[in-house]
Amino acid sequence: MHDLTVDTHIHLDMYTEEEKSKLLHELEPYKITNLISVSRNLESCRHNLEIAKQDSRVKVALGYHPEQKIPDVEEVSDILTEISHHKDQIVAVGEVGLPYYLRKEDSSLSLEPYLELLRVFLHKAKELELPVVLHAIYEDATIVCDLLESFSISEAHFHWFRGDEKTIERMINNGYMVSVTPDVVYEGEIQKLVKDYPLRQLMVETDGPWPFEGPFSGQMTHPKMMHESVCKIAEIKRCDIKDVYNNLYLNTKRFYNL
Repeated sequence: MHDLTVDTHIHLDMYTEEEKSKLLHELEPYKITNLISVSRNLESCRHNLEIAKQDSRVKVALGYHPEQKIPDVEEVSDILTEISHHKDQIVAVGEVGLPYYLRKEDSSLSLEPYLELLRVFLHKAKELELPVVLHAIYEDATIVCDLLESFSISEAHFHWFRGDEKTIERMINNGYMVSVTPDVVYEGEIQKLVKDYPLRQLMVETDGPWPFEGPFSGQMTHPKMMHESVCKIAEIKRCDIKDVYNNLYLNTKRFYNL
């Protein structure tokens, strides 16, 4: 088990068919046991479910990515129906959260409709006892922590997280999980997060096909990159790399009930 890993956050439906085929073919040689493919909208939810039907190593989260316009009532209803209908096949509700970058682009954007949408998804996750995958960074993370506490949700996974020390401490105390992307290899902010966050609450991800810089510049984002992330985490934590692999893998298996 010592060098097995799971990509806990990838948008598999956003790869081309050729890229997806290559990536899935190469999982076993790179000792990737599973991919958690998160959804962006209704079409993405349905696409991911189809991919998972064809390859049992792909596990699916259904939700609506917040960095886009608010969906109409019918789309939200259809996504909730898909979540309920496939509750035994999916591993989480996600990706859901708040639109940090959209608000950076347009300061007049109202947050309230996004908060209401997030409440709807958190209510569904609580009702079905499913974990939730979150896009919530910097000041948005504080708001999301408030919501998670109000719903008494402890099974929360903050992906690609950035935030202040006070929020990080709160997340640690609440038992929330954080996943680390390959930019931990070259980005100081993420290295500090890894230093501060307990190993028992860490996982790894790619957020593919999102591209990375540093040693990954110009490459298609591939789950094999996580092995370099694990090496960096072991270095930062000053832990034996086998122990780090083991911890990250068991954390993920437990959280996602794999």
